[in-house]
Amino acid sequence: MTTSNLPCLALAGPTASGKTAAALALAERLAPRHPVEIISVDSALVYRGMDIGTAKPSRAELARAPHHLIDIRDPLQAYSAAEFAHDAGALVQAIRARGALPLLVGGTMLYFKALMEGLDPMPPAHPEVRAALEAEATERGWPALHADLARLDPITAQRLAPNDAQRIQRALEVYRVSGQTLSSFHAAQQGVKTGALPIELISLEPLERQSLHHRIEQRFDAMLQQGFIDEVCRLRARGDLHPDLPSMRCVGYRQAWEALSGVTPMSELRDRGIFATRQLAKRQLTWLRSMPQRHTVACDARDAQDQVLALAETLLRNSGQLD
Repeated sequence: MTTSNLPCLALAGPTASGKTAAALALAERLAPRHPVEIISVDSALVYRGMDIGTAKPSRAELARAPHHLIDIRDPLQAYSAAEFAHDAGALVQAIRARGALPLLVGGTMLYFKALMEGLDPMPPAHPEVRAALEAEATERGWPALHADLARLDPITAQRLAPNDAQRIQRALEVYRVSGQTLSSFHAAQQGVKTGALPIELISLEPLERQSLHHRIEQRFDAMLQQGFIDEVCRLRARGDLHPDLPSMRCVGYRQAWEALSGVTPMSELRDRGIFATRQLAKRQLTWLRSMPQRHTVACDARDAQDQVLALAETLLRNSGQLD
């Protein structure tokens, strides 16, 4: 087995399932034999200035092992699954070239899907077209651009919400750049995938859903105590961010933005934030359970971390990456 087709070890799970702690414990367990570098698989951790609401690893945690794809974007910028797959693939090669082991850790399942299944070849991003669409949306609103898309590509428009700015923009961008609708492009390219990466996936999942709900409540309460509302106030004070941006649609941030805007009562922020986080965890678990190749560890087991360490060492040893 050559270095290029060795499977990557990945640790996934819903929010609050203990991924960060398990990843750091694994990195420290393996360090005497192989250094480990962690690649974040999280669409929220890429944003600078969004630390509390994303449960970003602390400085002390980041210092315990090299981390990648954290704090690489301003909240004004988007970061697509295609960009992630490209960046993560390059990092895997670079980390292995240094004689270290890459460890993919996170809960953004679309990113994992992009890595494991590859991506449809698509036209690259076109900054000028994107800027023009942003300007049109500012003037007319995203629902109006959604109506434009419905006339051009009803199949794609039907599966998008009228305010789904990121996806509406991408669908119109593809049409303006290539002259093809996104749906016809997908149909023409069906079955043609690029960049698939072999992955051994360890999934942290609760035996009892209530135990995960309790963890989510504890985490959200801790975020509020640490100054989450002040963090969102600072982001709003910039003046260039708005609630339709991918960064501000992150769970917790959307609810805080709405409360600070007076759209919803501030007294409901905690309950709304916890509910939204539970819904996110439900979607993450649904996606994970559609992956029969995953290796499951109960995150609410007392020895969950020990199980992750033992399983990871077995998988690495079986693939020839660990003596």
